[in-house]
Amino acid sequence: MSESTDIDAFIFARRGELLAVPAVVLAVCGKPSAFSIAVGLPLAFAGEAIRAWAVGYSGVTTRGDAVTAPGLVTAGPYAYVRNPLYVGNFITALGFAVAFTGGNGALARTALVGGALGTMLGVYSNVVPHEERYLRKTFGAEFDEYVADVPRVIPRTAPGGSEQGTYDPSVIGRAESRTFITFGAMLLALAVKALKT
Repeated sequence: MSESTDIDAFIFARRGELLAVPAVVLAVCGKPSAFSIAVGLPLAFAGEAIRAWAVGYSGVTTRGDAVTAPGLVTAGPYAYVRNPLYVGNFITALGFAVAFTGGNGALARTALVGGALGTMLGVYSNVVPHEERYLRKTFGAEFDEYVADVPRVIPRTAPGGSEQGTYDPSVIGRAESRTFITFGAMLLALAVKALKT
């Protein structure tokens, strides 16, 4: 295993902790306003809805510390974009970053939003290629065809390729329990901050 792959595997296993850092910084340093909350919260909920939709197709395997996939899922949101979980996460993070920083000065707001989204980009720039190496090794030509049909992060306007996989909403609660707790904690922190301003 190459050094770069070792680093990618480490980042993949610790992605939750790494992405918690900017969330904590936003909760501590953010100064929400009524307007920023009104703009940011719908984005945060939309991102979580995309994530839950994706988990309904991919299942609980998305929560592990190592990449695993019992089958290549290309249906549902995966027919539009290869990484709907991360697209959803990014939209949620953008929503919370906007919601928390409406009362911050321009420089602080730019630093907080840029830091939060920049951290996500840094983590995912390692995680996505790490996952793709695994999927290519596991599914070979089938994955290569999927890659040729469906974009990595900018969704298509119509589904691409053949769709494999079924939607099972019963896995969302099990797979997303940590995400729901984190989302709830961010909502609580936002409410506390808003009441203080």
